[in-house]
Parts: sequence; C-alpha cells; structure tokens
Amino acid sequence: MDDRGEPIAYMVLVEGTRVEGRDGAEIGSVKRVLADVGADIFDGLILDTSDGDRFVDAAQVGDIYTRLVVLEMTADEARRLPEPTASPAAVDLTADDITEDTGGDRVRDAARRVWDRISGNY
Repeated sequence: MDDRGEPIAYMVLVEGTRVEGRDGAEIGSVKRVLADVGADIFDGLILDTSDGDRFVDAAQVGDIYTRLVVLEMTADEARRLPEPTASPAAVDLTADDITEDTGGDRVRDAARRVWDRISGNY
C-alpha cells in the first residue's frame, strides 16, 4: 500500500510529515520548513530525528508528498546531516547608516556654502 499521498509544494508541507531516505528507510519527521514564501525561496527543512534535530538543505530534498518527504540520500547518509544553527541576524540599513560624514565631506559642504553665498545662491 502506497501511503505517500499526493505530490505537493513545500509551501503546504506540514510539521510532523514522515521523512525517508531514497533507500526507503525512515529518517524522522519534518519539524520546520525553512522558506521565504513571499519570495518563493525554499531553503530546506529542520528534521526531528532519533539523533536530534538536523538541517537538510533544499537541494537534498527529493519528492514532497502530503504524507511523506523523500530525501536525495540514504538514511545512513542522513545521520551525518548537521544540526541546525541560528540564522544570522537581519539588519535594516539606511543610506545614513552606511555612509559616514568624513572630514572631506565637511570641507566640501563648507566650500559649497561659501560658493553659494559668493554666487548669490543662498
């Protein structure tokens, strides 16, 4: 009996879905889907395994079904998957954050003010 379900996109994959290797051996279950759905970017999965949480990159995810995810590796290879790490902090920068007011800027601005007064552009 094939209980995979229908093929689906990562966007509707649910936590707890069974995960197997390409050899048919059970690896664990989906703990979290890592994606930016707005930008349609699938980064990978966090798996709940008997060895603890593991990260599998999107390129290593094979077929996704409603009740099963098949990885592009065997269960033995999956044991060597890395533990997930914290995402790097996101930083929102403005132009003022990345440009610095240097001494040259102050001299240029002062010269511009002097020129504007001399030329009548004030």
